[in-house]
Amino acid sequence: MAAAALCLAFALLIQIGTNFSNDYHDFMNGADTPGRLGPRRAVAAGLVSPSSMRTAAILAMAAAFLVGLGLVGRGGPWLLAVGILSIACGLAYTGGPYPLGYHGFGDVCVFVFFGLVAVCATYFVQAGQVTAEALLAAFPIGLLAANILLVNNYRDSETDTIAGKRTLVVRFGRRIARVQHAASLGVSLAMPFAFLLRGDGAFCLLPVAMAPLALSHVSRLKSNPTPPQLIALLGNTSGFLAVYAALAASGFLLR
Repeated sequence: MAAAALCLAFALLIQIGTNFSNDYHDFMNGADTPGRLGPRRAVAAGLVSPSSMRTAAILAMAAAFLVGLGLVGRGGPWLLAVGILSIACGLAYTGGPYPLGYHGFGDVCVFVFFGLVAVCATYFVQAGQVTAEALLAAFPIGLLAANILLVNNYRDSETDTIAGKRTLVVRFGRRIARVQHAASLGVSLAMPFAFLLRGDGAFCLLPVAMAPLALSHVSRLKSNPTPPQLIALLGNTSGFLAVYAALAASGFLLR
């Protein structure tokens, strides 16, 4: 239980630090302008100075590092490398000489770190190993987390194009983004059947009950939504991930 709590604290601090870093770097790179359609950013709105936001990002990442040190004794020194890489990618998402989010690598980073790394590392520090089952469980979590970024970038595609932020939506267009969005939902809802085939009980299929909601999300993205509708869909996409994870966890407990 303590290891899981440390993983949660590390993940939250990484998320906070990354958001602070994005707020700072997007402003400095010109991606956050008065024409931005999403929720206002603190630096761009003049609520926080750039230097203060940069300091806050560094402090959050430093706190994440210190929390992560508590996991090294449970999982071995390789977790130190995973933690450092997580922090580095969080800072490099919109910062550094080659900001990952500006070159179309944001979706991959979210899938890897919010899915594979988050789930498998959390499992490892408690079970002492990473099983095929843990890897299978990580896949839909990563895909659904990437969908949150996709909806966000879908909304910002026009301003991102002007700012030179080459997200996957900007690179390949909104039609391909809709295909990616639907495919991620489809794979996530199909994954429980893989557990069923591996011998788990019917409770592992609990996430499949979200299929009607998934179809509504696909339809909403396809209907040429307005920016306010996309902001609402962004929140709903985050909620979809949370409910999916809760149902999947319940299925594992009840099997």
